[in-house]
Amino acid sequence: MRKLDAVGAESLRWYRPEAEDSSAGPTLLWLHGGGFFRGSPAQPEAHDVARVLADQGVRVVTAAYRLAPFPGTGPLRRRPGGPAEQPERFRLPLEDVTAAARAVSAQSPEGIVLGGASAGACLAAAAALHAVDDGTPPVGAVFAYGFFHAARPRESDPAHRSRGHRRITHAPWALDVANRNHAGTRRALVHRYAFPGGHDLTGFPPTLVVNAERDTMRTSGDRFAAELAAAGADVERHVLPGSAHAFLNRPGLPAFTTGTALIAEWMRRRPTPA
Repeated sequence: MRKLDAVGAESLRWYRPEAEDSSAGPTLLWLHGGGFFRGSPAQPEAHDVARVLADQGVRVVTAAYRLAPFPGTGPLRRRPGGPAEQPERFRLPLEDVTAAARAVSAQSPEGIVLGGASAGACLAAAAALHAVDDGTPPVGAVFAYGFFHAARPRESDPAHRSRGHRRITHAPWALDVANRNHAGTRRALVHRYAFPGGHDLTGFPPTLVVNAERDTMRTSGDRFAAELAAAGADVERHVLPGSAHAFLNRPGLPAFTTGTALIAEWMRRRPTPA
């Protein structure tokens, strides 16, 4: 895993509304994307999203997490002298996110919402599931164009597929390679904390899902929203017309404005703990 200067609770960046008061509502812990192997809280998908949401009255915290090596540069070798595979990589960023969530929760009596974009959405979903299992569920979850399954669901509308350079970088085989790289072992791919999609989601908190229209990952996002609803979660789902993957990483796009407005409005409706 790549070494970062600070991860988890040590990397927290707080974005507070200018007129924040005790009724500001829950805090959103927001995670950047990047295929699990790149990205940082400094990129627009984290910094600009948090800044704009704070301007709209939402308290936001971003955090770094340990990244996997670039796919193909960190081969999954077997340990010398034995058949066992390398340790599961997905547990390291998950540890960072859960540590960040605990730190934010300690300073957020109004509760915490876990959220993120793309790979960050998957990590936020895993951390939310982990918190549910621990009996300390967040008050909500927000996912933007996330990928939640170990392998891309094969049923999809060709019109929804990514275009331009993402036809290659987001091809099903490329997504499967990135997922294996994040999980660390073939066996780890099926762990519910590596990819929550397809697993028992009972007890999951109210969730907002915002997907891009032209996005190969949309199949996973749409299916995960359906799985959450089937598990009894209160799910609100939006698909932004004409949008493509990573629209939150481009603040000049209309989809960025629409997406952040949807998140801010949904956050303002979150109840606070009794």
